[in-house]
Amino acid sequence: MADERGSAVAEFTMVAGLLVLLVLSVVQLSLALHVRATLADAAAEGARHASLVGSDASAGIARTRELITTAVGPAYAEQVSAGTAVVAGLETIEIRVAAPLPVIGLVGPVGLEVRGHAPLESLG
Repeated sequence: MADERGSAVAEFTMVAGLLVLLVLSVVQLSLALHVRATLADAAAEGARHASLVGSDASAGIARTRELITTAVGPAYAEQVSAGTAVVAGLETIEIRVAAPLPVIGLVGPVGLEVRGHAPLESLG
């Protein structure tokens, strides 16, 4: 028994290190999923805004940038673009957002792309 003195401290240190690593990994994954969901929601809202009668793609881009800047920061709102697409036979406005994938905190390489669509409204 005397030769096992201090082993509890060593075991605790090893297990605590693994637990901290596991918890930080889960927190980082949650952050990445939150950023992705926020960008997707902002792109969809920007597309809905741009699809309204009397609005245009630049208004949708501005709305998307405003939502992203408010939610996660201006670095994520730098690459926003708009175009048209056909989805399920309907002409839609498409807002695309390319942003960094948060790997360590909110820092990471550009590799996340989301798109939002909304059908174009017409007066008739």
